[in-house]
Amino acid sequence: MVEFSDLSGRGKAARVVAVVMAVVSPVLTVAAVVIWSRLPAEWIPARTVSPQSAAGLTFPAVGAFLLFHRPRLNMAWLMCLGGLAAGLSDVSAALMFRAASSGDLLTAGYLRLPANIGWAVCGVLLTMVLPLYSPDGHLPSKRWRVALVLGYASITANLVRTTFQPPPPPEGYPFPVVIPNPLQIPAFAPYGQTISVIAWTGIYVSMALAALSLALRMRRADPVTRRQIGWPLLAFTGYIAFLVAAAFDQDLMWPAVVWAALIPVAVAFSVMRYRLYGIDTVISRAFVAAGLVAVVSAVYFAASTLSSVLVSGYGQVAGISAALFAGAFFQPLRRALQRAVDRLLYGAVGDPGVLAERLTQAVRRGDPAEALTSVVGVLRDGLAVEGVAVEVADGEPRYVESGRVGDSPREVPLVWHGERVGRLLVGPPGPRRFPAAHNERVLATLAPYAADVAHAVRMAADLQRSRERILTTREEERRRLRRDLHDGLGQTLSAMAMTINMARLSLKRSPEAADQLLQELHAGMSAVTLDIRELVYGLRPPALDDLGLARAVRELAGQSSPDTAVEVQVEGNLRDLPAAVEVAVYRIVQEALTNIRKHAEASLARIVLHRERSVLRVLISDDGKGLPESYRSGVGLGSMRERAAELGGICVVAGEPGGGTRVEVMLPLLTASSQALT
Repeated sequence: MVEFSDLSGRGKAARVVAVVMAVVSPVLTVAAVVIWSRLPAEWIPARTVSPQSAAGLTFPAVGAFLLFHRPRLNMAWLMCLGGLAAGLSDVSAALMFRAASSGDLLTAGYLRLPANIGWAVCGVLLTMVLPLYSPDGHLPSKRWRVALVLGYASITANLVRTTFQPPPPPEGYPFPVVIPNPLQIPAFAPYGQTISVIAWTGIYVSMALAALSLALRMRRADPVTRRQIGWPLLAFTGYIAFLVAAAFDQDLMWPAVVWAALIPVAVAFSVMRYRLYGIDTVISRAFVAAGLVAVVSAVYFAASTLSSVLVSGYGQVAGISAALFAGAFFQPLRRALQRAVDRLLYGAVGDPGVLAERLTQAVRRGDPAEALTSVVGVLRDGLAVEGVAVEVADGEPRYVESGRVGDSPREVPLVWHGERVGRLLVGPPGPRRFPAAHNERVLATLAPYAADVAHAVRMAADLQRSRERILTTREEERRRLRRDLHDGLGQTLSAMAMTINMARLSLKRSPEAADQLLQELHAGMSAVTLDIRELVYGLRPPALDDLGLARAVRELAGQSSPDTAVEVQVEGNLRDLPAAVEVAVYRIVQEALTNIRKHAEASLARIVLHRERSVLRVLISDDGKGLPESYRSGVGLGSMRERAAELGGICVVAGEPGGGTRVEVMLPLLTASSQALT
């Protein structure tokens, strides 16, 4: 392979040369079209535009674009040189016919040589060398030199035949005068047809081998390289198919021309943007579109024919009936074709909808921990990667892995209602053809399911810890009450009883001493009253009984920092709420206001209590500085979640989009009522 190191070493010179070729080649091609259009009708061939014309227009421009980004890319130089040769061939052929139509047959004969040489150079570089060296500028292996040698030999043999063969006889010649060949060798006449058959057979075989080299590269490559090779493979395969078909039916030459113009674009995608645009998506949409056109057309014509027979003489009715019938089949057909193509490209688990259904069934059958294992397994099957893991963000992180994710897995955050509940780790791709774009669709479909399960696992763990804390707290509370009652209130009452006895004994002998003892007794009773009040307040805030939940929350709002205005909004009737719900809401609001006062630096806070038929919703929001990027739930936030979880509800703390913090609580009233009764 020729390395243009000298040219690429001079960056500016390389770009100038590329621009010159990118401009000259299309100019030559357009000039050829103009010359063809001005020839007498009897001198215009049946086909003046060929795939070679498309190559002259598009290959140098795309090649120059690539050279501006990668001056050492030898494939770009091949594209520029091949396109320039195509333009030279086209304009030489057009000038040959122009000279012949003007009577200058000798010049016309000599112009055949540059036309043939340009054709040969364009054919070798663009249809044989370029696919063999795509996408990295190197042959797959030295053994593929055989394909190059075959291509060179076949193109050269055909070039020699067209250069030295004698002109055809005047009989059956499609033009007014036979264009002579000044370089003819009469001895070639008997062998011209044989050389033509052998040469064209070798040309088609070498082109097929070049496309086969891409297919073999794709089969053996890693997933990223497969995605890169898919673009030129699709382009070259389609071009060869249309070119071979055009050899039997000239009407198919126009698709070959269009496809030839798309080859440099595909090569550019392969080199520059193969990570951004998914070749699997293009193939999938192309198959679906082609299937829709074919089947809907068949349905339309069949329905039209049947309607014409049944309602003879009513052509408009037949057309409308056929259109409605075909339209009814369109959407179901599109879905069926999309599923079929997805399975063709990605296998039995290729349809994200099927994966989602599998995941839904697995989640329904097990508890959250088992569901998390199912999520990991389904994702690994659907993505066809070596490993998938899910890590749940929690006080004690839970990690579930299927396969091996490797040292540098891809990380996908799992977000549930704006709160990050974990992360999904995706390992390297396995042996599949087109993983990249498909992976994005699978992740977009299944990541919300994974986030739901991660949240359920987190809530289950929170609930278990909450239950354990409830038991521990209850026992600690009982121990504290026993200690306070026994060591505090009990001893105080015992001392008061002794004081009463002493006052009785001294009442007659020393009234002054009795009065002093009674005063001490009165002070002790006041202390006992305060102790009892503190015990009662610890069990249930008195404001709830004195004021009700709505007014008690407003009283809390009035006790907040003077720098923060607090608005309270009550929607619905809050009078007959369960006692446990009232205490939970009061404590959650109290804790939220404390956090706002200490950390938020807010100017405005808003509390909304909204009662529905079976749910009480509480919203506490502020316009402060919001949550830090990485924060851990402290004791206050943990207690808020625990109080909600005790009643079967949820408490979500998240940052507001425009700044500030949002605490959203949902408490089921029926469950809370039953828990309060028990």
